[in-house]
Amino acid sequence: MLGGSRCISQHLRDSNFHQFCTSTTPIFTAASPPISTSSFNYFRFRLRNKVSDFGVNCVQPNSSNTQSSLLSQTLSQSGTDEEPPSERLTMLAGGIVALGKFDALHIGHRELAIQAAKRGIPFLLSFVGMAEVLGWEPRAPIVADCDRKRILSSWAPYCGNVIPTEFQIEFSKVRSLTPRQFVEKLSKELGVRGVVAGENYRFGYRAAGDASDLVKLCEEYGLEAYIINSVMDKNQISGALNSCEKKERGQVSSTRVRYALDKGDMKYVSELLGRKHRLVLMMEDQERFMSERNRLSAPKSCLLNLAPKEGLYENCSVSIDKNVVPCRVIVDATDIHLECYEVANFTCITSRDLKILGIDFGSPELDGVQIL
Repeated sequence: MLGGSRCISQHLRDSNFHQFCTSTTPIFTAASPPISTSSFNYFRFRLRNKVSDFGVNCVQPNSSNTQSSLLSQTLSQSGTDEEPPSERLTMLAGGIVALGKFDALHIGHRELAIQAAKRGIPFLLSFVGMAEVLGWEPRAPIVADCDRKRILSSWAPYCGNVIPTEFQIEFSKVRSLTPRQFVEKLSKELGVRGVVAGENYRFGYRAAGDASDLVKLCEEYGLEAYIINSVMDKNQISGALNSCEKKERGQVSSTRVRYALDKGDMKYVSELLGRKHRLVLMMEDQERFMSERNRLSAPKSCLLNLAPKEGLYENCSVSIDKNVVPCRVIVDATDIHLECYEVANFTCITSRDLKILGIDFGSPELDGVQIL
């Protein structure tokens, strides 16, 4: 989505910013409908316990009469439950916040974090609950909520060995703010020192503000503002995506990640994400799983994030502690099937009392990892 070379501080004049304001797609308005995905039962879960391997809250199936969704319950969290909201507000004080909608945590989002880290303590500031407020259809997240901290931790080498921190605000609390009121909130209520945004960023009620407005308002309120170029997708895909998504101008985006997953092109997915796609399965209810010889099958209702299209995927792997178990994955209309190449490796999975299981799509990276 975003990234690049041009950084603009609060001291530059208005005339320098018009070249960055090319997008007419608001960040606060409904996005285009998702590219076809299977129906998702992923959302009937409740936040209940923590799993150390993933670092943040994980989820279990809730009772059948519970209708609350994973999106509305987990994404309203900022990643921790330890701090009350009044104390969490102060955690941004003096920090540099990257602004965006960080669904996929792709390489454009990483570039925002990198630029924020160059100027101070980096935070990712985004808004949650947009689907409920705007009436969007619920859809599975690209990244499981309980896997986000692992990904952000992997960004530390790019960010001066600092792990960017996510901070999320309920969309309903900021939806009606004008651009000026939004920047005022950043300055006076959240106490940030500066912001980083992409050239196509829009904000405020009905997306009234663009990148140049952000810089001018930040200057008025004594904040630093840095506008960066979009990270462009080197693999320009067919015009089908560009025609259905007005904001598409060839930049890396979460929309493109969903498109690639829908096509089952995992090499392309990895290029957009800057890592292998990890599919997370909830393992609490073992009665829902079927196991035979070297094959484990689970219903799609156990998935916590978006699976690729139906098909056979070789060169996958499962991480168990610091070991990697090579496997293949079969995705069909109702289930996920994991097949280990060796029965002994399969026992390594089934013999553990796992709460969740992460499946990486693509060839395992061997640095610092033992292949069983």
